[in-house]
Amino acid sequence: MLKNTTVLWFVALGSVDLSSGASLTYTVGFGSCCALLAVRSVWQHYAPTREVLGLLVVFRRMVNESIRIGIANDASSLRKLSLLSYNQLAQYDSPCCCKLCAISRAAGILASRKKSRRRGLPSRTPYAVRQQLVSCYVFKTKNGGLEIPIARGKRLSIPLTKHTLDVISQPGVTVRSFTLTLNRLSLCIALDVVKLECTSTVGVDRNLRNLTVGNEEETSHYDLSETVRVASTTVRIVASFKRDDARIRTVIASKHGQRRTARTGHLLHNATKTIVALAVQRRQVIVLENIQSIRALYCKGNGQGRKYRGRMNAWSFSEAQRQLEYKARWIGLPVIRLSRRETRGSSMTCPRCGERLQSDKRLKRKLWCNKCRIVMDRDRVAAVNLARRRRLRFDRSRAHEGPQGGAVEAVKGNPTPTVVPGVDAPKLTQPTKS
Repeated sequence: MLKNTTVLWFVALGSVDLSSGASLTYTVGFGSCCALLAVRSVWQHYAPTREVLGLLVVFRRMVNESIRIGIANDASSLRKLSLLSYNQLAQYDSPCCCKLCAISRAAGILASRKKSRRRGLPSRTPYAVRQQLVSCYVFKTKNGGLEIPIARGKRLSIPLTKHTLDVISQPGVTVRSFTLTLNRLSLCIALDVVKLECTSTVGVDRNLRNLTVGNEEETSHYDLSETVRVASTTVRIVASFKRDDARIRTVIASKHGQRRTARTGHLLHNATKTIVALAVQRRQVIVLENIQSIRALYCKGNGQGRKYRGRMNAWSFSEAQRQLEYKARWIGLPVIRLSRRETRGSSMTCPRCGERLQSDKRLKRKLWCNKCRIVMDRDRVAAVNLARRRRLRFDRSRAHEGPQGGAVEAVKGNPTPTVVPGVDAPKLTQPTKS
């Protein structure tokens, strides 16, 4: 059993050393030969040996020891924690690279704790419970397996499946790091791809029961009502448990939750794969809306029913975005995230005249324009507005540039030529907020 997931993706110009955690500055656009570095992961199941199990236990102990030292000395940065912890970890029989990775993971946990405390959120003393090893040092793929150091001067080879070997043997693919758990091996791989030259945009409106994709020319709906049925069935099954032991109920409920997540991910995979394939075929940039704070609309006390809030809070809108992004970046297709200001009112504004659309309970998900006298589906309206607003933002930015790139006054008498929208999206790992 094998799955492909995304870990991180970003756009960079030239070669950049990411080992120091430096931030990336880039300028990309349509029609330019910019390098696109796509990063994803491929994982497989494996049978752990006694040496691997011992290494996982030692790695967790080193992480917790580094956390204890960081809390005692009020250190959360990687440099300070390394100076304090590295000599203390000499008592553990493990490779030096594992010590560095354990300190790095502890630094991330302490930084998250410091951020929570700065926000005024309650936080307990952190402790690493899951046995997990993450490393980017001293490993290599050889003879159909992954060779990793497990002790000083001792290495172990973990066999790789045929699918994993096919993925990492593709031209241009490099293995950047690996992650080991009790029964799973994950490889982080990277690929330098050439950015596709696109001629238009296509908006993606994410809804609970469908994905609507389109622009002024054509709009398509991808039905996701099966995900709602899977979620409701899982909730009903978990609520029917009659066992007195809470631990057993938790274990059984987690299995049903994993099954629900897998089925939902598969349904989204089929839809997002088709969306990306059509966008590549038609050379269209994918434009996504910003709905990060939508969970605040479905909280207790907002006058909504309990079942309705549960159904909306189970909406996997971020998973759809994640799949669209990593699939598009892996083949060089740009993906743009709009800001909150650009997303606001996208489903309530008429794409023809710009007036606010009117709703009627009898029309269900359809809206009508008092000026144009037409009735439109709200999902199609949102998709068209998303694609259109991206082009308008680029046109406005070009309206202030003269023939030589200088600024000129954008007045009615200065015609703005039709241009292809640029890909000046915000940082991909953390989009800007308006």
